[in-house]
Amino acid sequence: MTFAPAEHEARLRRVRERMAAQGIDTLIVSDPANMHYLTGYDGWSFYTPQGVVVPADGDVLLFTRRMDTAGARITTSLADEQILGFPDDYVQQRDRHPLEWVAGELLRRGAVGATVALEMDAYYFTPRAFQALRSSLPEARFVDSHELVNWVRAVKSTAELELMRTAARIVERVMAAGIEAVEPGVRQCDAVAAIYDAALRGADGAGGDYPAIVPMLPTGPAAATPHLTWSEEPFKAGEATLLELAGCHRRYHCPMARTVFLGRPPRRILDTAAATRDGLEAALAAVQPGARCEDVEAAWRLEIARHGLEKESRIGYSVGLNYPPDWGEHTMSLRSGDTTELQPGMTFHMIVGMWMDGWGYELSETFHVAADGAECLSSFPRELAVKE
Repeated sequence: MTFAPAEHEARLRRVRERMAAQGIDTLIVSDPANMHYLTGYDGWSFYTPQGVVVPADGDVLLFTRRMDTAGARITTSLADEQILGFPDDYVQQRDRHPLEWVAGELLRRGAVGATVALEMDAYYFTPRAFQALRSSLPEARFVDSHELVNWVRAVKSTAELELMRTAARIVERVMAAGIEAVEPGVRQCDAVAAIYDAALRGADGAGGDYPAIVPMLPTGPAAATPHLTWSEEPFKAGEATLLELAGCHRRYHCPMARTVFLGRPPRRILDTAAATRDGLEAALAAVQPGARCEDVEAAWRLEIARHGLEKESRIGYSVGLNYPPDWGEHTMSLRSGDTTELQPGMTFHMIVGMWMDGWGYELSETFHVAADGAECLSSFPRELAVKE
């Protein structure tokens, strides 16, 4: 296991305190990151139903496909009787669902309370899974957990921050490899191969893990939008490429975005790069314990307005432990209207992307809310990378 048993016990205690406050008797967790957070379970088995059951008191239970129970024994400290494996003839069948089998086991063990909370917006919890639980547990009252465990995860422990700092050393190497690989005539897929090589080799003796999001590098006209990946087309002189990458160590992430231009950049990109950097630094300067998420975004918005710019979308979100398809934690956002107060130990990816008509620019930092302000976890030049 990555963490000492005492850390998992503290996490479980905080989860149960929130359960009590929300009137929850049984919590069923299906987000792989939340499963990992509570038990240490780590495997690529989330394409079939799996989860962790947290009763108000008593033993936590983990359920997964029977063939994956050995993985649960390897990666967690759970006792055998806490690990439930549904038979393979429940996998991807039309006439039955694994959660029907799980529900039967929970009833047999007396692990189902009157009010059962589910992660209704988790990526791997399907409508059919909900139907299976509702039909198999007719006496239960089902409610949305509203990202209960995600909110507990929002404040990182000292041990978690150390893993994110290691991920930061990795992303520094990853970004350097990505920028070096972007050259006229080089295929985009070959640049991504160099990025993955650096990401998995790691840094300072620490190996890299697979990030929750694949490398994103929209280039040329595609730089007008985020979230595009790569093709086999070559990079071209006179175009910008947006690199949004991450270092990942033991499932903890440190993302970073930078922009590289091949050739002499036009004035509009140079001006936007300077304004964006000023805005990022103004937002980072607004980070203090007790400040609100919206205060940080307001500092950004005020600064870029001086340059005649505006940005509609949020500029950041809570980040840390995660699995595909997202490294964000689905809790706080650096945006207008989010009144969440910053606390020491919170970590954010602040990404100030500017996507224009036919071109774009990206810059980001992952930071930790320290007692005296924002501690950027990585160290990498913030200027536009120009390769003439």
